[in-house]
Amino acid sequence: MSIEVIKPGALSTFQDLGRTAYRHLGIPVNGVMDERAHRLANALVGNLPSTATLEITLMGPTLRFHEDAVIALSGADLGALLNGEPLSVDHMVAVAKGSDLSFGKRSFGTRAYLAVRGGFVFDPVMGSASTYTRGAYGGHAGRPLKKGDVLSLSQLAPSSRLAKLSQAARSLSQAFDDQVALPPDSPIRVIRGREWSCFSSHAQQALEAAPYRISPQSDRMGYRLEGEKLELTAPREVISEAVDFGSIQVPADGQPIILMADRQTTGGYPKIGHVCAVDLPRLAQKMPGETIRLTLVDLGTAQRLMLSQQRSFAALEQLCVASS
Repeated sequence: MSIEVIKPGALSTFQDLGRTAYRHLGIPVNGVMDERAHRLANALVGNLPSTATLEITLMGPTLRFHEDAVIALSGADLGALLNGEPLSVDHMVAVAKGSDLSFGKRSFGTRAYLAVRGGFVFDPVMGSASTYTRGAYGGHAGRPLKKGDVLSLSQLAPSSRLAKLSQAARSLSQAFDDQVALPPDSPIRVIRGREWSCFSSHAQQALEAAPYRISPQSDRMGYRLEGEKLELTAPREVISEAVDFGSIQVPADGQPIILMADRQTTGGYPKIGHVCAVDLPRLAQKMPGETIRLTLVDLGTAQRLMLSQQRSFAALEQLCVASS
């Protein structure tokens, strides 16, 4: 079973939940930018969450299916078309042999995730199929898709329960959004960082009060923000220490950087805050040039939100296990 790449799109790479066991060796985690969309796309077709999806950024590829398949798209609406007909996100769809999946006009979001029932075939690198383009490893030849690539698919037995499981996955995701997630344009929730007290009161207030524009020099490694300068009360040397997805570092120019999926493993800039895990998917759907606002929440609130998200993820995984 295979899919042929007719057009590669702007940046189409395979990602999974990342390679988390090698950070002590300086190996980045990588993985999906929007974990919620990745997990939902997999659940809609009955895959386990560890199955790699194709992360499609802004301008999607054109893919030709050489065998029948079952697919789902989640995350951004990038104007997906199946044989020229509109294809909705967050729906399971049967694709016939010879069909073309393409993308047109973007409606919202930045990253869409394509899951194929059974998953794609890869040789894992350090236990993960995630593509790290800077290191040229993982995914398909360690790079984004290009014209002429042939992508192999695994075979997974059909499930008579898949339609009901897919509907249940959509319902679970919608319930989570209604209870925990915020509308796309709502402020991004953050908690205070390790060096919060080292920043001036003006900087602490500006973090919430001032809008920040996502710089064009932003990518999967980090979102550089442009806006109110965040100043320390005094010059400070910070010993490099572990950083994570969502850490908000402030270099000498005072313009914050939010670390994203391809972040380095350690950093030595002061950290004024950290994006709550539950809002990382919303942030990942923002694109350079867009403006965001940040809002502080306490640690207890962040933990409650994270636990609610983990329960949602666990419920989706149980659905996948039931269909496999």
